[in-house]
Amino acid sequence: MGIVSQEAIKQFQALIEVDEPLKRTFQNVHQGYLVETFGRFLKARDSNVAEAHKMLVDCLNWRLQNDIDNILAKPIVPTELYRGVRDSQLIGLSGYSREGLPVFAIGVGLSTFDKASVHYYVQSHIQINEYRDRVILPSASKKYGKPIITCIKVLDMTGLKLSALSQIKLLTTISTIDDLNYPEKTNTYYIVNAPYIFSACWKVVKPLLQERTRKKVQVLSGCGRDELLEIMDYASLPHFCEGEGSGSSRNSQNGADNCFSLDHHFHQQLYTHIRQQSLMKESVQPIRNGSFHVDVPEAAAERTHIAETIVSEFNKFGNQNGLSESLDGLKINGD
Repeated sequence: MGIVSQEAIKQFQALIEVDEPLKRTFQNVHQGYLVETFGRFLKARDSNVAEAHKMLVDCLNWRLQNDIDNILAKPIVPTELYRGVRDSQLIGLSGYSREGLPVFAIGVGLSTFDKASVHYYVQSHIQINEYRDRVILPSASKKYGKPIITCIKVLDMTGLKLSALSQIKLLTTISTIDDLNYPEKTNTYYIVNAPYIFSACWKVVKPLLQERTRKKVQVLSGCGRDELLEIMDYASLPHFCEGEGSGSSRNSQNGADNCFSLDHHFHQQLYTHIRQQSLMKESVQPIRNGSFHVDVPEAAAERTHIAETIVSEFNKFGNQNGLSESLDGLKINGD
């Protein structure tokens, strides 16, 4: 968690008075770990109590206005549409670290986000966040007998190309949602299978990040297997870290062994949970099918600047290497 003073936490607690209709959504946020939750928001606002308090209140109102508490009862249907989302938004739970932190694998380079509308990808991302916070983390906390409120993310850059810039707006939307409403939920980001294009861009982007974010990012050599085995067992390694050349291809290790696949036990459990919650809700009130539209706050100037820098650096790389995938006209905000 980093250093957050007990005095700051006490001041934060003194400011918090949560009544209906925000009480239920606040419970879904803290899951019984109030001090740790206050610590997360304080850390995200550099221990400024007033700003952390505003951030939490804004988060609770966002949840209420967008019905986030019921998002785990709104399945993406039909199943084939959801399978398309899973095949193009590569993320899954591969296991747990030895300290009990969930290990989420993300196929950054090969995620295409081209099988559904943007709203479905945002909905799916929030559903995984909520399932992590309401089911995965509480279960881990109970199993290990201590508060577990963060996760580890292993980002596979296999297949990263200039064309990935076409997704920069969606990725900025998702990261803005996380920054403002799920702060400090990731303990460490491990970057693996990084091609030269990533390394060149990282040199420019790294200085723009806040220090606490920079400290979380570790770029590992190759597939990162040896370094990751220091903190987790082999069974928890993402499939793209099992050996050199084992990148996150959607066509390799399909099915139960590929944590990106809908057939993997994590996604089967998640989708079953959502369908069951939907049936329970539907018995009381019919649920309208269709994508789940969420209001997205405007990205902070810092994040917009980082996104613009990524676009600029990728284009420089393309020009220097005679590639024709330049995206000079790409807009970060707006249509």
